[in-house]
Amino acid sequence: MRTAALIVAAGRGTRAGGDLPKQWQIVAGHSVAEWTLAAFENHSGIDRVLLVIHPDDAAHVPAGVDWVAGGATRDASVRAGLEALTAHDIDRVLIHDVARACVDTAVIDAVLDALDHSDGAAPGLAVTDALWRGDAHVTGTEPRDGLFRAQTPQGFRFDAILAAHRAHPGGAADDVEVARAAGLAVAITQGSEDNIKITQPRDFARAAAILKGRQMTAPDIRLGNGYDVHRFGPGDHVVLCGVHVPHDQALEGHSDADVGMHAITDAIYGALAMGDIGRHFPPSDPQWKGAESHIFLRHAVAMAQEQGFAISNIDCTLVCERPKIGPHAVAMQAALSDITGIEAGRISVKATTSERLGFTGREEGIAAIATATLVKS
Repeated sequence: MRTAALIVAAGRGTRAGGDLPKQWQIVAGHSVAEWTLAAFENHSGIDRVLLVIHPDDAAHVPAGVDWVAGGATRDASVRAGLEALTAHDIDRVLIHDVARACVDTAVIDAVLDALDHSDGAAPGLAVTDALWRGDAHVTGTEPRDGLFRAQTPQGFRFDAILAAHRAHPGGAADDVEVARAAGLAVAITQGSEDNIKITQPRDFARAAAILKGRQMTAPDIRLGNGYDVHRFGPGDHVVLCGVHVPHDQALEGHSDADVGMHAITDAIYGALAMGDIGRHFPPSDPQWKGAESHIFLRHAVAMAQEQGFAISNIDCTLVCERPKIGPHAVAMQAALSDITGIEAGRISVKATTSERLGFTGREEGIAAIATATLVKS
């Protein structure tokens, strides 16, 4: 099931003041339209986003955003957007006012969920204030029971709302009015007090306070894995995850043969799509003979930082019959924390045996498997 978001941005917004229509004015570092677009572009339930603009505003549209020219009224603009979407095999559509730049995932989710069992759905907030009728003076009151403040996005089955707009004479306040005129059932979902519509100049400050700290784009999350093996040879200790562990054998390798740190290093390189240790520190190069493995790990961490990534967590599993890893796991976490600069609570070091099977079961060597998660905001 494919869902589109139709962002209506063809109005002039003169009440908001400023030299530009409100959708192109800056709030919290980005235009109102950019914030609104990001809310839907970053949502996993939205497959396509289409912006409906005034014909004079094409130069303001962010690069890569699909758009279509709207009409003289809001419902005419929605109709233009819906007609444009007919070429894209859409099953459901969320119609949203561009001026509601603070819409959040929970509001969108609620509308999408309601569309599973209703022709339409729209967020609303129950009216809690007393209602008066009057002019300069109060002439009467109105009951507030069953009254809601309407918000967007307003979601519908695509074919149904398209037919409803085609049949409507025009002049509707919103798409719920169009839907109801066509006999469609519209569920009320939970709105949000933060889902404000920027209308007056003072609304920009409130929107900025809500949007402060939000991310314009989804974080870039990378997952890498590493695997390494070293055989046993003569010696009286092994180096694992930066810790010297007494043992009746040592691990052999071109460097200090820290199999755990090598797997972690390769996991970070892998998340960066930058190969493995051998690419950056060739074993044919004699300068790395006997090198301590923290050199490799620090290099991988530095590369991640240069590309704007933070290491979110590291998970390393050592596979061996002996030595026992448990007594040294906390020290290994601490050593890796010191090298990588991330807190020990985000580093896992654990061990398993291979039930006496294979080369590790025969105690011919140790294997390590590691996973690293990198995040760029």
